[in-house]
Formats: sequence, structure tokens, C-alpha cells
Amino acid sequence: MSPLRAGPYASRSGTAPPVATGLVDRVRARLVQDGTEPTAAQVARAVHAEGAVLADHAVLAVVDALRSELAGVGPLDPLVRDPYVTDVLVNAPTEIYVDRGAGLEPVTDIVLQDEPAVRRLAQRLAAQAGRRLDDAAPYVDARLPGGIRLHAVLPPIASGGTTISLRVPRRRSFTLAELVAAGSLPAAGEAWLTALIAARAAFLVSGGTGCGKTTVLSTLLGLVDPAHRLLLVEDSGELLPDHPHVVRLEARPSNTEGAGAVVLRDLVRQALRMRPDRLVVGEVRGAEVVDLLAALNTGHEGGCGTVHANSAEDVPARLEALALAAGLGRDALHAQLHAGLDAVLHLVRDRDGQRRIDSVHVLARVEGWVQAQPALWFRDGTVAAGPGLPALERRLAGGPR
Repeated sequence: MSPLRAGPYASRSGTAPPVATGLVDRVRARLVQDGTEPTAAQVARAVHAEGAVLADHAVLAVVDALRSELAGVGPLDPLVRDPYVTDVLVNAPTEIYVDRGAGLEPVTDIVLQDEPAVRRLAQRLAAQAGRRLDDAAPYVDARLPGGIRLHAVLPPIASGGTTISLRVPRRRSFTLAELVAAGSLPAAGEAWLTALIAARAAFLVSGGTGCGKTTVLSTLLGLVDPAHRLLLVEDSGELLPDHPHVVRLEARPSNTEGAGAVVLRDLVRQALRMRPDRLVVGEVRGAEVVDLLAALNTGHEGGCGTVHANSAEDVPARLEALALAAGLGRDALHAQLHAGLDAVLHLVRDRDGQRRIDSVHVLARVEGWVQAQPALWFRDGTVAAGPGLPALERRLAGGPR
């Protein structure tokens, strides 16, 4: 990494020449004013216009620095290109963290120049996503063209300075064998999950933020019969199933005038008219739960999705809260839940950062209300039976719930 990148960012391991500190900013401003691309020739002209004299290699370093800032995710590009990075977090110009699967770790070789540089980067990324980020709209939650999820907050809402959070999608799906090799699933659990998909059971993958729900769901969708048509409904496209017949529908936020929004509930309804063999909702978090459960109760077998929950036992209560907000009463919700949903796969993230499938639960009525009962526990590399195992075995064998 060239120390001349101290304009937009610098390597902690090197010392930037004095020319980099102010010259890059002035050249950037001149290029923006002229509306020209930061090519070597244009940068050389801008440098000459500023009265500076640089060697050829120094001009190329300035070109590289400007391209980093004006394209992609700028100085954070090396981080999002790392195949193991799932999150990039900028708290301040000198405080950048990444998550490579073992918890957050500080980045020691990249720093941003100053607070204005962080703000410029956040605003440019928001513009890439077709959103505004300024004093009137001080935060943004959007998806960048390459699939990265962006969240940014400006001061004074973020009192310590502009913050940027990037969620980097997986570039490919994994196989169950790879999950086993990574320690996310016991070897004996592979056959159970394969059977769950083959039986066209309806299920939800639950867990907290960043525990790997999307990764596991993508893996399981790769086991679906190739002759089946998958309809994926997502807020932003993150699922990457290794499957030959996938149709994607993505939600759309409202524009700056507050119009034009397309929400997940709209897309679930549209998906049901597109002859889905499997309806998949990337994340159930709103009124779409009503239409999903209605679909699972009207012949659409094998539907699935993810849901945020601290435990599998919390899933019925979580769905109940979402359904009540959408106007579906508690009695109706539990009736549809019991009739339409077969299982919950719960994921956890251990204290050492290891993401793994913790358990499989079945849904059973207890005194009129649906509860999640453990059928299988995946712990310490083994599979242990829970009280719900007979019900799970009946469902996998094609019997009643």
C-alpha cells in the first residue's frame, strides 16, 4: 500500500510524504469541478495546474488514491475483497474494525484521513445506492450495487463522528460438508438436515445478528430438488443458493419524495402468483409473516426463511408480535403456525466467535398455544435427541405433524 494514499487514507506502517496531505484534496476538488475521470493524464494535468512537480510513480500513486476514494468503497476496498470478511465497521478515521468470523478485530494498516474524509465516503456510498445522506437525512440504510449492505450515521446523531457499517455478503454458498469441516455442524447432523429438505418441511432459521442464518439457509436451499422453482423474496439480495432455478424479488425503499416503496408483503403476494415450488423469505420481520403463513397453509410446501430470535423457544412469541402488528389475532396466528410450520433451526455464535447450528426444534401445541420443543441438539460435535424427536421423525417420514 502506497504511503501517498495519505490523502484519502494512509498505511500505519509508512510515513506519507508531505505532498500527499493537501495535494490529493486539491486535485480531487479540481477533478470534481471539471467533471473529469481520475485518469493518469487528467491527474497529471491537475497536478501541473496546482503548480506541483511529481515523479511518474508519485502521479500514479495519486491516481490510485483518487480512484480508491471515488469508486467502489474507497479505501475500504481491500477489506471487502477479503473473502473471510463479513463486516467492516468505521467508528472514526483511526478506528476501523472487521469481522472475519472470530469476532471483531481492529484494522492496523488502514486509516482514513480525517472526519470530513469519512463523511465524504459515507455520502458517496449513499449516493451509489440512490439515497441521500446529509444534515436533513442524517442516517441511511441501503444496499450498494455490488450487494454490500450500507448503514451510515452523520453527526450530531453520531456524536463521535460519522460512522459506517458495511455487511459484506458471501460470494458463494457453502455445502453441508463444508459446514461440517468448519465446525458449524456435527457430521451426524448432515443427514438430518438433508432429510428435512427432502421431506419438503417448512422451516425457519432463527438466531441473533451475524450468527450465519443467511449462510445456512443458502446452503440448505442448495439441497432442493433441481426440478423445483425457488422464489426468493428479500429486502436486499443476500441468499446465494447453488441451485439452477432461482427467481429473485427484492424490496424497494421509497424515494426522496416518500413514494414508490415496495415492501416484502407486496412481494410475497406477487411470488405466490409466480408458480413457486418453494417460497423463501430472506428475513421475516414484518407484516409479510401473515402472507407467508397463509401460503404454508394453502399447499405451498417447503417454504422457509430466517427470523431474528434469541432462542428457538422465542420464535412463536416473535412471530406473534409481528402478526399482531399486521392485524392477525393471537388465536389465528397460533393455529396457522401449528398447521403450516414444521421446524425451527436455531443458530448461535459462541464466545470464541464460532457460528454453528445449535438445535432443531419442532412446533407443538401446549394448552392451545404453539411452543418450540427441542428435537435435536448439535453440541460438542455430537447429535443428542430431544423430547420433540418423535414428532420430527413423523414429519420426515411424511406423517402428520
